Amino acid sequence: MDLVDELRAFVATAQTGSFTAAAEQLAVSNRLTSKYVAELEARVGVRLLQRTTRRVGLTPAGEDLLARAPALIDDLDDLIAEISEGSHGFSGVIRVSAPVTFGELYVIGMLERFGKANPNLTFDLRLNDRYVDLATEGIDLSFRMGRSDMLSLKERKIGMSRAMLVASPDYIAEHGAPQTPQELEGHACIVDSNRRSPRRWTFRHDGKEMVVQVHGRFHVNSARGAAELAARGHGIAYTPHFALQDSLQSGALVPVMEAFEGESSFLNAVYLEGRTLPRKVRALIDFAVEDIRAAGIL
Repeated sequence: MDLVDELRAFVATAQTGSFTAAAEQLAVSNRLTSKYVAELEARVGVRLLQRTTRRVGLTPAGEDLLARAPALIDDLDDLIAEISEGSHGFSGVIRVSAPVTFGELYVIGMLERFGKANPNLTFDLRLNDRYVDLATEGIDLSFRMGRSDMLSLKERKIGMSRAMLVASPDYIAEHGAPQTPQELEGHACIVDSNRRSPRRWTFRHDGKEMVVQVHGRFHVNSARGAAELAARGHGIAYTPHFALQDSLQSGALVPVMEAFEGESSFLNAVYLEGRTLPRKVRALIDFAVEDIRAAGIL
């Protein structure tokens, strides 16, 4: 039995907590994954995993191995890739996570553009508005808005996203446009519940921060959904610029209260600390930095 396959099966099972999930990740059978792990335990002479009816856990020896095995596998993959990439380009799988709206509006297209130059690459894109656990879910790279507090993660700044107020021309014609944050209290505001403080909208003007609590009938956990509701005349939305480009260009939405600067947050490429970052993932991050500047969506 191949030691590398055994290690891959062990790492995938340990990270997912399931032989079934590990088998799906590795694209092999459940039975083969279990067999690889059993062979590895026989090779090292100690039990690495605790099996229960519902979940697979780590023994102390398994914890020690999991702390080092992913880096060993990455190093081997990196070595093989370096030898073959000169003539064949990058290959294998890159697992990427991103917020739903940003992923749909930008990341899908970016991966398509990167993939054209690397036809042997396979992409596994997972869109989710929660912060996924990169180690548990086997994610190579995550695009996230805002900073992460987890010490196990490293991040690289890709760009800056700024929120802005928008409304439809029909809404403004009927209700007028607010001129100051305080006037928002008298308007229908569409609340994006994905924001950290959904009803607390913050602005800057002349170097001073201004905060207002807003109210509205419509709450939606999607920046694009909030923009769509605003375009239909249901109120004022406070939305990242990347979710507004098409609506602003078409005139379905227009900026409101432009003298007041909206909140900003960094867009970061996030990956696990303490592991050798595969060359293909480094190349994807470098590509994203240049591509997002060219796209002009932030």
